[in-house]
Amino acid sequence: MLFSPEQRLTLALLADAFVPAVPAQAAAGGFWLRRGSEGINQEQLLAAIAAQPVAAQRQFAQLLDLLGSPLLGLTWWGPLKSFGQLNEAQREQLLQTWAGSLLPPLRQGFQALRKLCTFLYYGGAAAQELNPNWTDIGYPGPLALTDGVVDTPRPLPTLQPAADVNYDCEVLVIGSGAGGGVVAGELAAAGHDVLVLDKGPYCHGCDFTQREADMIGHLYDARGTLSTTDGGVTLLAGSCLGGGTTVNWAGSFRTPDYVLEEWAREHEAPHFTQASFKASLDAVTEALSVNTDYTRHNGQNQALLDGSRKLGHEVRLIPRNEKGLDDSDAHFRGLGFSTFGDRYGIKQGTLNTYLKTAAAHGARLLPNTRVERISLEAGRASGAEAVYTAADGQCFRVTVRARCVVAAGGAIQTPALLLRSGLRHPHLGRHLHLHPTVAVSGVYPWPIEAWYGPSMSVVNDSCARLGGTNFGAKIETPPAHAGLMAMTLPWLSGEQHKRLMQQAPNLGSFIVLTRDRDGGRVRTDRQGAPLIDYQLSAFDRANMLRAVATAAEIHAAAGAHTVYLPHGTLPTLQVRDGRIQNREVLDGLPRLSWQPNRFNLYSAHQMSTCRMGGNRATHPTSPSGETYEVPGLYVADGSAFPACSGVNPMLTIMALAHHTAQQLKAVLPASGRTQQRPLPVPLPTA
Repeated sequence: MLFSPEQRLTLALLADAFVPAVPAQAAAGGFWLRRGSEGINQEQLLAAIAAQPVAAQRQFAQLLDLLGSPLLGLTWWGPLKSFGQLNEAQREQLLQTWAGSLLPPLRQGFQALRKLCTFLYYGGAAAQELNPNWTDIGYPGPLALTDGVVDTPRPLPTLQPAADVNYDCEVLVIGSGAGGGVVAGELAAAGHDVLVLDKGPYCHGCDFTQREADMIGHLYDARGTLSTTDGGVTLLAGSCLGGGTTVNWAGSFRTPDYVLEEWAREHEAPHFTQASFKASLDAVTEALSVNTDYTRHNGQNQALLDGSRKLGHEVRLIPRNEKGLDDSDAHFRGLGFSTFGDRYGIKQGTLNTYLKTAAAHGARLLPNTRVERISLEAGRASGAEAVYTAADGQCFRVTVRARCVVAAGGAIQTPALLLRSGLRHPHLGRHLHLHPTVAVSGVYPWPIEAWYGPSMSVVNDSCARLGGTNFGAKIETPPAHAGLMAMTLPWLSGEQHKRLMQQAPNLGSFIVLTRDRDGGRVRTDRQGAPLIDYQLSAFDRANMLRAVATAAEIHAAAGAHTVYLPHGTLPTLQVRDGRIQNREVLDGLPRLSWQPNRFNLYSAHQMSTCRMGGNRATHPTSPSGETYEVPGLYVADGSAFPACSGVNPMLTIMALAHHTAQQLKAVLPASGRTQQRPLPVPLPTA
């Protein structure tokens, strides 16, 4: 949608309100005199808005119109003036009022604007240039090109239609990540004719520029701004060839036995505890070279390890799907940027494993292609209708005829696709689990430099099963870069937020990753785009806060002198000699308001919206992976989980996809391709 000059001016003024010049601190350097509008690429901001569902775009436009109206004064009991007519102090006061408003739309508007402005200000930079704020906050920005960078031609040949096109195949796979990539590799290697469609781009080696705003905008769904309809949860979901395996943090957890037993028992899916599923877990573990050989930790993982051990907690190394690592500083530093794609070829996602296998056995790959609907004939899945976007922006219709279809677009996009295609199972899109996550940050007397090294290499399991249940939280560490840091840290005022950002080199963060018992829902709007409804339940919030307290104790034991707790009011703990001095602040956390947009809640894992189980009345997908409603339509991604996995789900998704692929091999004709196709010649890709 187009924005008027008046709306663009309002956006610039908002940027200056969130990141103001602070003349009183001018002697401390240019960082304090720099304004938000000087550092935010407004086109990136508008592109992020354009990636939202139509209703969200309209809401944003209405928000800007409100800010441009004198009626704005009624929202904060201020003067009846537009945002542009207020002085700087009044603008900041208005934002502070909205942050704590009793009206949910005002809190939602504040948080949406805050996240966009702070992320783009600290995470963005013009091509081939460095953000001037990076030096001031001690952030290095992209690493220099070194001998370790992959600069070979793209190894995967991809289709590049130049007109409307029809394809015939035996198996159509929609999505190329942990689920779709494995299915494609397994079935192509078994001799079946496979076509893979993915709505994201294909990037390789030097394409991964390590520029935060650019890469998140390029590689993540909705340009990294995917969120629940109320704005209360920000969701990070890969949307590129390789999917989440291209941008995740390399943690390769095997599914806990107690979770597999729960799935088998409560969802009538006995294969989860049988040898066949263990064989699939073993197979994908080997294919991904999962190991714990690399034991060099970055600052925040070392703090998690040291603090946990001092407290006597259960703590262990995280298996990771990387190979070819050495002890060099170049490899160590480079690992910290792999959430923006791995330019060194170290991470063994589907780009480097199953998709290569698929291509080597004749599978065809078509990125930049959004599937609109799955085609049905005589009640069976028969292909799909899609739109391919070429490098020059031209769009072409893609029609696919297939013997069977595998949906593997993730737990947000897969149910939306099935709903667009006419499926109406009463549980389709429901039972959404998110591993709702908050960050607990500590300031240390020594440099942490959390942007270097493995994003996650240590996990604390002391809160994994609370109150005698299978529910609780894991304590891990996240990737930490300037934009993500700025977006996560609470904003109380422009000057206060700048002070927090100057602590970046000494800031270490733990995340509390909650195994949520109570889920949400994915539905679609009139255009077929996914709408995500989710609110943290009281049960899950209690478990989350229990683990937040534990994370704070670990920071204290590890040597942090200040701990920031995850609430918009920025509750802060002071620590001396490893002991929290103002424990009443920590004890008072449950008494704060935890309504949506009063705190930062994130999700990097989405699950269970097409859940698998033996009861067809309550589960859209059967234990074989085939949907009950439409024969020939299979689901092979995290949406098929019967419930929340409780651990980073990549390996579980891959094992489930591998298991589903074996089911498909058993029902597809043994001859596979009716006409053997020669291996494709690599072509230059867009």
